[in-house]
Amino acid sequence: MEITNDIKYIGVNDREIDLFEGMYDVPNGMAYNSYVILDEKIAVMDTVDAHFGDEWLSNLEKALGGRTPDYLVVQHMEPDHSANIKVFADKYPSAKIVASAKAFVMMGQFFNIDFADKQVVVGENDTLPLGKHTLTFITAPMVHWPEVIMTYDDADKALFSADGFGKFGALDADEDWACEARRYYFGIVGKYGAQVQAVLKKAAGLEIEKILPLHGPLLLENLGYYLNLYNIWSSYGVESEGVVIAYTSVYGNTKKAALLLEEKLKENGCPKVAVTDLARDDMSEAVEDAFRYGKLVLATTTYNAEIFPFMRDFILHLTERNYQNRTIGIIENGSWAPTAAKVIKGMFEKSKNITFTDTTVTIKSALNAESEAQIASLAKELA
Repeated sequence: MEITNDIKYIGVNDREIDLFEGMYDVPNGMAYNSYVILDEKIAVMDTVDAHFGDEWLSNLEKALGGRTPDYLVVQHMEPDHSANIKVFADKYPSAKIVASAKAFVMMGQFFNIDFADKQVVVGENDTLPLGKHTLTFITAPMVHWPEVIMTYDDADKALFSADGFGKFGALDADEDWACEARRYYFGIVGKYGAQVQAVLKKAAGLEIEKILPLHGPLLLENLGYYLNLYNIWSSYGVESEGVVIAYTSVYGNTKKAALLLEEKLKENGCPKVAVTDLARDDMSEAVEDAFRYGKLVLATTTYNAEIFPFMRDFILHLTERNYQNRTIGIIENGSWAPTAAKVIKGMFEKSKNITFTDTTVTIKSALNAESEAQIASLAKELA
C-alpha cells in the first residue's frame, strides 16, 4: 500500500488470533503495521508478529524493489512488533538498528543478542537523516512500555505513533474506529494517562498530517477527531453523558434491581443507560463503558463477606487503570449481612475524584417497597 510517494505500508492482518495479549477478545482480528520509507537511505519502521514473518518479508522485498534497507527503526519491543528483528538482521546484515537504549536491553532479553555492532541509540529529539526525509525521535516512556519511541517524518509530516492511536481489528475490518480504539486504549494504555498527556504536548508542537500507528487504520484525515478523543481518554475526562449499570446476580434478584434502575433512569430523561452483566458480557467492553461515561452504578451481592468475584475483578480493572473523576452509585444485596457497599467503597479509597451518590440501595434477598423507593431515589439523583 502506498501512503505517500516515499512511505509504503508493509504490515499484515492477523485473522487467526482469538485473544490479543492472551486476554482481549478480537473477533475481527488484529493488524500488525509496519512501514518503509524509501529515500537516499531506506528506513524500515518496526517488524510484525512471529507468525507472519514470511509475509512481512515478502511485503518488504516488494516495496524495496531490489534495494537494501539501511535502517530498522524499533519503536516498541512488544513481540507482536519486534519478533522479526533478528530475522531482519540476518537477511540484511549491513543494516543498522535504531532504537532507545532500553529497547536494546530488551533485545538482549528476547534474542540473547543486543546487536552491539548494529546499534544506533536514539533519545529525545535525536534525528536520523535519510535524504529528503529527516526522522526526529520522541521518547514515549510507558506508552505503554518504558522503551517506546515515536518518530516524526518532517518531509511527509507523518507521526509514527507506536502503539498510540492503535485499535483492535484487522486493517480490513469494517467497524467504527472509536469503539474498538477506546476498548484498546483503556485495556492496553489506560493506566498511563499522564504519560500519554506528556506525549500529546510534544506532538502539539509538530505539524502532523498523518498518524501511522502499529495497530489499526492509518489516520490520514480529520486528525483533530482522534487527537481530541485521546486527550479526553488520557485526562480521564467524560466522553459521553450517561450511566453505566454493571451488575452481578446469583438468583436474579440483583439483576431485577439493575433493570428497574435502568427503567427509572430512562423515565427521568437519562440520555444513555448501558447495562452489563459482568458474569456474561465481555469485561473489556464493560471497562470501556465505565471510562466513556461519567456515572457508574455497581450492583452486586455480598459473597463470602466480600463481593461477587466478577464484580471484584471489574473494580480491579478500573482502579489499576487509574479510574477517576466519576460518580458511583451502589446497589448491594445480602440476605443476612449486606457488606457490598462497604467493600466497594474501600476498593476505591485510593482513587482520585470519586464521588459516591447520597443514595445507596440495600436489598435484603429480593426487592420490596423500601428498596424500590431507594432505586427511584437513586435514579433521580443520577439523572
